[in-house]
Amino acid sequence: MLIAQITDIHLGFDPGNPAEFNRKRLDQVIQRLLTGPNRPDLLLATGDLVDRGDEDSYRRLANALSVCPFPVYLCMGNHDDRANFRSQFPRIPAEDGFVQYAVALDGLRLLIIDTLDPGRHGGAFCEARAAWLSARLDEDQATPAIIVMHHPPVEVGIDWMNTHADEPWVRRFAQTIAGRHQVQALICGHLHRAIVAPWRGTTVTICPSTAPQVALDLSPIDPDVPDNRPMIIADAPAYALHSWTENGLVSFFETADEHVMLAKFDATMQPLVKSLIAERPA
Repeated sequence: MLIAQITDIHLGFDPGNPAEFNRKRLDQVIQRLLTGPNRPDLLLATGDLVDRGDEDSYRRLANALSVCPFPVYLCMGNHDDRANFRSQFPRIPAEDGFVQYAVALDGLRLLIIDTLDPGRHGGAFCEARAAWLSARLDEDQATPAIIVMHHPPVEVGIDWMNTHADEPWVRRFAQTIAGRHQVQALICGHLHRAIVAPWRGTTVTICPSTAPQVALDLSPIDPDVPDNRPMIIADAPAYALHSWTENGLVSFFETADEHVMLAKFDATMQPLVKSLIAERPA
């Protein structure tokens, strides 16, 4: 099973512009998924779907995603608005006022949770959401599960975007999944970079954004002393491909830019390919 992921689309950053930069970047990624060699079985869109939470941007997002021939599952990020989202995506389930739902696949469950706290940049995971996730994990303890969420609960070292380990929502989330051996991985967004990190006995996989990326600078930042460091950079629009195999989740990160081919599988490369495959056990 091949699961594609896009995140941090921020549609509507340039409101009223039909040729918006972020829409062009989103369309570029979708076209790569449709026409490239790795067409997925489904697509996850993991939050910050639009930039200002407005209904028109969600309408344009629905239009952009309408060309996808595979199922698309969406979740909330800190730039999103639940009511305006639901007005354009009424088929996406919501429970207890949160956009949270389970997706049953062949030998795998996706548990999509809502970490939006309106007015706050960072994540949230209240008692109601914890109770919902705990109930979903209780009802099927045998099938492997992947938790899909916008905010990663792990510190990664990009100081101005970091999640602190002592944040109450992180502690509550950690307690909720503690001892839940069916949880195979967390799939997240929010940080606008490709990052993989261990956390609490599982793996956090963070997808780069279709919108511009966050600059990689791991030095401390002093909020009182602007130092002119790069913060947002116009690197290529990107996405992730997660291959669910009998050995677990294998994740790849790719950009939607054109790649310059330096070698192709022709008669010249055939001996190398044959020798590499011949080295494997029969």
